[in-house]
Amino acid sequence: MFSSDERLTPLLIGITYDLRTEYLAAGYSMEDTAELDSVETIDAIETVLRNLGHETERIGNMGQLLLRLARGGRWQLVFNMAEGLWGADREARVPALLEARGVPCTFSDALLLTAGMHKGKSKQLARRAGVRTADFEVVETLAEAERCRLSMPLFVKPVSEGSSKGITAANVVTDRQELIRRCAALLERYRQPVIVEAYLPGREFTVGLVGTGERARVLGVMEILYGSGAEAGGYTYANKANFKACVRYELVTDGTALMAGAMALQAWRFMGGRDAGRVDMRCDANGDPHFLEVNPLAGLHPDSSDLPILCRLAGIGYEELIASILSSACRRTP
Repeated sequence: MFSSDERLTPLLIGITYDLRTEYLAAGYSMEDTAELDSVETIDAIETVLRNLGHETERIGNMGQLLLRLARGGRWQLVFNMAEGLWGADREARVPALLEARGVPCTFSDALLLTAGMHKGKSKQLARRAGVRTADFEVVETLAEAERCRLSMPLFVKPVSEGSSKGITAANVVTDRQELIRRCAALLERYRQPVIVEAYLPGREFTVGLVGTGERARVLGVMEILYGSGAEAGGYTYANKANFKACVRYELVTDGTALMAGAMALQAWRFMGGRDAGRVDMRCDANGDPHFLEVNPLAGLHPDSSDLPILCRLAGIGYEELIASILSSACRRTP
């Protein structure tokens, strides 16, 4: 993926991120902070960047970035891992701020980071790209949930959460009253709309992607398989948090997997995904893959994040993955 003739001139690279430990110390819960990064992730990324010959500066979260910019801070590139904590545009704030100051950064722009965080908007984009996705409705009130006319069974989840937050076995509903009860609980707990979609009972994949535009390509298709101790309902919050005990991952190359990969790449290019990310897919009862969601700011913990796990199964080392992300970002910068 990364050849010697692509070696970059040494750069000063800032690193933006939200550390989970800092928010836990401030009183937020484990679930609140599920999407945020660990020190181990930032250490691993910084080590690779330095091994590649670059100088690095740890910036931190958006507030810390604002202070650094106000004091005249400047970097040739920012390796952005800042997830934010609240709001559907939380992943977009750091890239938007950097763009306003003329500082390039890795990964997708504020537009896709906002649309990708809203599962209804991203599914609309997938359909515009010609990619199958299950029928769905986004409901903001119980009255809207009561008017839902989608056929059972259905799957409900918060519209703008990641890391499987808000997803349990109870999210698969089979009757109208169950739908209303579950929507009520999610609306109350997460204070955001709920997406209601036709339940897809088939195989589940995540597709790893690297690159931008026509240079984008599929790294591999990883199937998510559940052990006997796993919670029902798919890639739930509990299953993801306890993936070593509950989940088995396999790199797959059969016809259905290849179709899922091609559809994911089609959606990624149409949406304007940059540098690297993931697209989640799931099959219906007929075995046909459907778009679930796009993750344009995928986790990069070297051992526990889906994209590095997929790369490891595909024989792609962590340093190679980070180098490819950096190379893609630098092709877009002046």
